[in-house]
Formats: sequence, C-alpha cells, structure tokens
Amino acid sequence: MAHCNTIFHQMLKLIPRHLFAKLEAEHGTGRKARTFGRWSQLVHLLAMQLMARVSLRDCVSSLKARLKSLYHLGVTPVARSTFADANNKRPASFFEALFGLMYQRCQPLAPKHKFKFKNKLYSLDATVISLCLSLFPWASFRRTKAGVKLHTLMDHDGHLPAFVAIKKAREHEVKQARTLKLPKGSIVVEDLGYTDYAWYGQLTAQKIFFVTRQKSNARYEVLERRKVNKKQGLLSDQTIRLTLKAPERPLILRRIAYQDAATGKNYVFLTNHFKLAAKTIADIYKERWQIEIFFRFIKQNLKIKAFMGNSENAVLSQIYAALIAYLLLCYIKFLCNLSVTLQRLMRILQLNLFRTCSVQELFEPPGPAPDNMNVNNQLTMAWA
Repeated sequence: MAHCNTIFHQMLKLIPRHLFAKLEAEHGTGRKARTFGRWSQLVHLLAMQLMARVSLRDCVSSLKARLKSLYHLGVTPVARSTFADANNKRPASFFEALFGLMYQRCQPLAPKHKFKFKNKLYSLDATVISLCLSLFPWASFRRTKAGVKLHTLMDHDGHLPAFVAIKKAREHEVKQARTLKLPKGSIVVEDLGYTDYAWYGQLTAQKIFFVTRQKSNARYEVLERRKVNKKQGLLSDQTIRLTLKAPERPLILRRIAYQDAATGKNYVFLTNHFKLAAKTIADIYKERWQIEIFFRFIKQNLKIKAFMGNSENAVLSQIYAALIAYLLLCYIKFLCNLSVTLQRLMRILQLNLFRTCSVQELFEPPGPAPDNMNVNNQLTMAWA
C-alpha cells in the first residue's frame, strides 16, 4: 500500500517550492524572518480558509492542536501577535503574484468551454466586499459604508479567475477594464456597467471580440437586417452604426434582440463579432452567469467577509489567500478528474484535511460494513 501524507500536505505540494522561493525573493522586504517565514504565513492563511476558522486566535490554536502534522507541512506553531504582524506588514503583492502563478499552473488542466468555437472566452465583472467603516476607514465608499471591489476576469476554460484586482469600492469598473491585456481573437463578455464606446473601439482595433448588453438610451442607425429563426427566441439581427456626439471613428456593431423562453424577458446584445450565429451570441451572454456563481461561492464558502486584520495590506493578503485556496481546489479537482461540485469537494476536504490518505480515497464508494458493526447482531446481544 502506497504511503500517503495528509490531504493538506498533498494540496500544498501543488505549489512548487522553487517558484515560491523565487517570488519570495522578488517581493521580499529586505529582512529575512527568523522563525515565521512566508511559507508559514501562507500555510496559516490557507488553513484558515480550508478549515473555516472564525478568527486569528482560532486559526493559530487549531494548528497548534495538530502539532505532529505541522512538521510535514514545513511549519511550526506561531504566536497570534506574530501572525497578525506578518499580515499587516508583509506586502500583499507577494500573494497576488502567487495567485497568478497558480492560475498558470492550473489552466492547462482545465476543461475547455462548452462552445464549438476555439476562441478563448472570458467574463468580466466586479463585486463589492462590504467592510465596517469604523474599522476600515481607509476603504470609505459612501458616507456610512466602506468596502473593496473585486475586479475579476474569469476564464471559461474551467471557470477559473484569470485576473483579479482588488481596489477601493468607489473605483469604476471601466477604469480597471481598460488596463486588461487580452489575447488576440478572444471573446470577453461584460454587463451594462462596462458600457464605454471608446473602449469598445479599442477592443475592435486590437481584434478582440466582446458581447455586452445595449443601454436603453443608446442612439444608433440600422445599416443591415438579417433573417432570424424566431423558434430560437431571436427577434432581430442587425448591423448598426452608433451615432455618437463626437466619434473619432464610426463604431459599427452587431445588434441582436433575443427573448428568453423560460422568463419571457427580452434582451438586446451588442457585439463586434459578425460570424458567429445569433443564437450563439445569446448563449455566450447567458454563460456570463458563471462569474456570478464564482462570486457567490467565494463569499459563501471562503473567508472574505470577516477579516483578521484592519489594515489594507492584511485585507488584501487574506482575499488573495482565499483565491489561492480556490485555485488549489480547482487544481485538485482537475488533477484527480473528480466529477463532484466544488462546494462538495471543499466540504469533504475540510473534514479530512489532516487525514493520511489519497484524495481519490475520499470519494470512493464505502465497502461493506464489518461483522462487528452489524446492527442486528448488536441488538441480539443486548437482549440476550
């Protein structure tokens, strides 16, 4: 029988230590920690996410209770104050870079998106993580609110977050969208919040396709009308020219009207892709819902609502650690070819994090119960 270390150890082995050390050197503070290094900090932050610990004290004490297992993880017990100082002072840019590294390693194993076309498909959206204004004054959002905004570009190959930027909640989504560098020929899907005709023109010039919703007050003129299959819910397929106030170049787009058969709601889409079928464009926008599922998963299953530090650096470190934990879960699922949902995978790993077995064993069907566990035999002995 092959020897297996703990499940947590197997997950951490997916992070190459030589690449970790390289990132550590690039994002170092100039002074090497004597006892509680970057690796120990990462292990503690991931343990907090995967073990669902509710506080910094809870995380530290829970790992101390697993003293024998910590040796195999390459860490030692740490004082709560030391852990807190590390989160507050060590640059969160290290965890941002590690998140990017883990995406690059996980992406080749991810299953392709469900469409027939070979273009890369991305969804772009942002969600606000609310914070308490009195505890996080640096993240003031409105007069009585505070928060940070999680700008996310999702890769539909495996539904992985390909890019994440954490900014103050007051920053508009379009500002971050303009900084993205997407591969040529890719398709990016966004909602009405990203409406920016100048940006649409830049994407078109870069030969990047987009699919979005049309604003109700958009002004345009119809240049061409194409036949549609109304049985598919399509209402119209047109080529339009946006009538802007002072356009540098006239923006010619494709306008598709669609009615959802399930809800009866009408949608109007804009795109610069003229070759795909109109129904495919509608299905592409519908697939954008996957990024909403991603936001719901991390908010419900990972620790990004209650924080173990009040500084901006501590908050960013914890959020990026949560995203790294998400990628590790996806990595394990792809690597072991598991058909379970990500939520069920996390719940099972959470209960068996320090169990010494392979990940596949956790999902094997249970064998027959031994004779001494037979309920009827126990009842017979009790009444004898």
